[in-house]
Amino acid sequence: MTTTTPADRTTADRPLARLFDTTSERSLESLALGAGAVAFVVVALAALVAFRFESAPISGPGSIGQFAAISSAVVAFAAVLAGRYLLHVRGHRGRLHPLDHLDIVALGIAHAVIALLGWTLMAVILERAFIGAEVFALPVLILAGAAAGMTAYLCFYSATHMDLQLLAVVLAVFLVFGVLASMLTASDPNWWKDNLSALGMTTNVSALAFNLTLIVAGFLVTTLARYATRGIPTDNPAGIGRVRTCLIVVGVFLALVGVFPVNLFFAIHTGVASGMVVAYGVLVIGLPRWITGMPRPFVVLGWLFLAVTLVLAVFFAVGYYTLTAVELVAGILVFTWIVLFIRNAAALEQDARTA
Repeated sequence: MTTTTPADRTTADRPLARLFDTTSERSLESLALGAGAVAFVVVALAALVAFRFESAPISGPGSIGQFAAISSAVVAFAAVLAGRYLLHVRGHRGRLHPLDHLDIVALGIAHAVIALLGWTLMAVILERAFIGAEVFALPVLILAGAAAGMTAYLCFYSATHMDLQLLAVVLAVFLVFGVLASMLTASDPNWWKDNLSALGMTTNVSALAFNLTLIVAGFLVTTLARYATRGIPTDNPAGIGRVRTCLIVVGVFLALVGVFPVNLFFAIHTGVASGMVVAYGVLVIGLPRWITGMPRPFVVLGWLFLAVTLVLAVFFAVGYYTLTAVELVAGILVFTWIVLFIRNAAALEQDARTA
């Protein structure tokens, strides 16, 4: 009979310890690959049950595209939650606060929506390329599993490598996909003659997608506001708090735009939408004084974006532009500015650390 010494047990446990060592890039890559492999097997088996080993159309109801998109959305949500919580637990970062849980859920929803709409769009494009074609039984299983496996790998990797710049990219892609999907599926083809908020007025899936996009995007903006303003060097100690407050106001008001549809809560909806623009304007104007090291070209770009927004508002007032055009352009400018702010803030922090 042989005995195992503590040293032997430690040696035997090392491969498992290395696998779950979230400080090692190699272990994170292995975990991401493992998540992809598990998703491939589970979704392929689910496709076997759903399609009964029969052929299926490429896109549309009951198609492989629809199944792959929905299953990938579920997988993306689970992979992000698993990645974030594993990173936190293995990193021994202390107790999570309620806002931290909300941030993780919002991040998971964002990845899920991107996966859902991305694979749906891919299926529609392929269906138009292979008109009238059907996918045979075995490729149905392989394609469903491959889509879910790739989604799980990318989302787990994204969750475990999330930084401010990547979060800004996720926010931008999520907003574009969510709003574009609402536009394409709107029950009223003439919604654009009213305003952008008309996308959230109905009770169908399109309106739900639009409002949910705004709510989750608002959470992501508040997350960016809390993390992006940490450690930025400035000669004005109170300036960081003011920048953070303005960004949080933008995020909260953006979420409230989705919570209060314009047809049911016109006054509140209009008020928070206007307040969001005002908070952005205050932020752009006050930024040079609040963060003194912010690059001059970025400051000038913010003033230019604000000026364009005001000019478009005047065009709408005189009847030259529709409100939809003003909202679309202004929204693109505001969120482009936020993404660029994140990148410039990260650059300032990096320069301060290496100085």
